[in-house]
Amino acid sequence: MERRFDSFVIFAEMRTGSNLLEATLAQVPGIVCHGEIFNPDHLGGPAVTEVLGVTMADRIADPSALLDRVRAAPGLNGFRFFFDHEPRVLDAILTDPRCAKIVLTRNPVDCYISLKIAYNTKRWRLTDVMDRIVWKPPFKPAEFEAFLAERQAFQLRLLNALQVTGQTAFYLDYEDSLRVDVVNGLLCFLGLDDRLEAISAELVRQNPEEMADKVRNFPEMEEALARIDWASLARTPNFEPRRAPGIPRAVAAKGAPLLYLPLPPFRDAHVRAWLAALGSGGLEEGFTQKTLRQWKRGATGHRSFTVLHHPLVRAHDAFVAVMTTDGHADLRRRLRAHYAVPIPAEGEIAGITAGDWRAAFAGFLGFVKANLAGQTGLRQEAVWATQWSLVVGLAGFAAPDLLVREDRLAEDLGYLAETVGVSAIPPPPLPTDPAPVTLADIHDRELETLARDIYRRDYMSFGFGAWKAPKRVRRPGSTAPR
Repeated sequence: MERRFDSFVIFAEMRTGSNLLEATLAQVPGIVCHGEIFNPDHLGGPAVTEVLGVTMADRIADPSALLDRVRAAPGLNGFRFFFDHEPRVLDAILTDPRCAKIVLTRNPVDCYISLKIAYNTKRWRLTDVMDRIVWKPPFKPAEFEAFLAERQAFQLRLLNALQVTGQTAFYLDYEDSLRVDVVNGLLCFLGLDDRLEAISAELVRQNPEEMADKVRNFPEMEEALARIDWASLARTPNFEPRRAPGIPRAVAAKGAPLLYLPLPPFRDAHVRAWLAALGSGGLEEGFTQKTLRQWKRGATGHRSFTVLHHPLVRAHDAFVAVMTTDGHADLRRRLRAHYAVPIPAEGEIAGITAGDWRAAFAGFLGFVKANLAGQTGLRQEAVWATQWSLVVGLAGFAAPDLLVREDRLAEDLGYLAETVGVSAIPPPPLPTDPAPVTLADIHDRELETLARDIYRRDYMSFGFGAWKAPKRVRRPGSTAPR
């Protein structure tokens, strides 16, 4: 009968009981456990010089060779793998359906405290209770949160890889690994007929006391743990697709090593004019990834930037683009017909009142909220996407050195010019707003709340507050609500 697996891996962390699980499995004839063979410091132990004929130097030069030796070795060979082990083999392990995945976890607070005790007592394994050293560590909230974040990120990576490749793993907790019936279930998962009668007696549990007796500052620990968002309830959901970096729209100054990475809706003629006026003048455009790499290699000391807009301003710019450009005629029709957005019929926009414009803009914001949440049948256009997703897209190829804020454009562009050694010039004024009604004419608290609800990630990530409408003289006949 063909064996289900050629090898196995125990995904675990320090102080999860992986030594005990490995010792228990090693009692089964035909199972060979090699320990932490991809540990960055050793081959499963400080005294181990080689595993399956592979030395530490060999593994550093080609870690995949050791993985191949494990797969080909007689019997069912396996090893333990932690979040900070050799990253070059992780994908090969995760995508191999012939490698059985065992995921061993433990309460992260127990892990953290046990790890601090082990570091300070130098007792990593206990085989005789008489050798035990008692030491109470302090609980440090910031240190624990960093500890937790690293391990949670690794567990999410494992889970996602299993989902994408259609595999399953055998999950067990530290307490499960102390039960012989659960370990026998693991043997069944591995496709083995052998069964155990007892857990390995090689190791002794090191810190069996209650948590209140193991730390110095238990009340402080309880208070800190109560503040941790274990269920990620504060996470901002993101249903937007991954954005491309938009390289063809990148613009470089001919006279200075400055690269502008524009974000839609591209009402940025003033920024392009400023860039063109630097140095010898003119712009380089029409980049591909290849030509942009060439430009970067040739432009020593180059700097790149993009311009962030207040989310409400940018949403209004997107609305203006939808309302006034020929390319969005079909979208306007669909918004009117299917999403109850009170957009005037074609040709009737020029004479629109401030009140009607505001109602249409508010309806558009309602549509954008549903669209970015994946609740509409229409494409999530980049023109109204979150700036956060667009900046992440840029970072996939050419992360900007500076995120310029539109409300301090002159200062930020002046700083950029100084960094590349060219004379700073003030940027031209903003282009004329093509909208028949400006945002300042209709701005109110309700619109601000709608924008914050849609673009919460932008407000949080980039530090935006409420938009402050510029001082202006009200247009004659304006009936904008305030």
